[in-house]
Amino acid sequence: MIKIIIADDHAIVREGLKQIVAEVSDICVTGEAENSNQLFELIKVKECNIVVLDINMPDKSGIEIMKEIKLQYPNLPVLILSMYSEEQYGIRAIKSGASGYLQKVSAPTELISAIRKIVDGRKYISDSLADKLAEYFDTAKIDSPHEILSDREYSVMLKIASGKTAEIISSELNISINTFYSYRNRIFEKMHIKSNVELTQYVLRNKLII
Repeated sequence: MIKIIIADDHAIVREGLKQIVAEVSDICVTGEAENSNQLFELIKVKECNIVVLDINMPDKSGIEIMKEIKLQYPNLPVLILSMYSEEQYGIRAIKSGASGYLQKVSAPTELISAIRKIVDGRKYISDSLADKLAEYFDTAKIDSPHEILSDREYSVMLKIASGKTAEIISSELNISINTFYSYRNRIFEKMHIKSNVELTQYVLRNKLII
């Protein structure tokens, strides 16, 4: 029996995932968490073969949490679930150690297949993400300025480019306005960019938002 822990801050999403898993006989949910603290407490006390982790958690990004899991439990695989396209986060998630990346709009059968494949010791990468990974490892992609951003800086960059205000971004990431501007200034400095408009043009030009 494959034992999974689901981490997502939306109860309705967790219930949906549990219903999908309930349809098969070889997978069961041993715990569910709505933030990183709950998740790590569950990992300590519950049997678990894989963590199914939302990329948008209220206290830290899913990728940040996944990196902590890999440090503390290097043999515990993590499947990242995301509402975002593979262009935005898929490559970064796999590079950071995720065993798979799956969009929430994917079919339930694809989730089951991903879980089984990962627990079997393999990576779950869709055909489209595999193509993007191949493009990334072209030397021209490796030196892209956005690759030097931290995970939180990368998230802030995409939110700025999507047209969200400082107040909205600060609320979504649970940070202060001053912290937001600190992130934005670091992004500008690292990428040698001077304005939100220039940043948005860069994101669109590199197809980080479709």
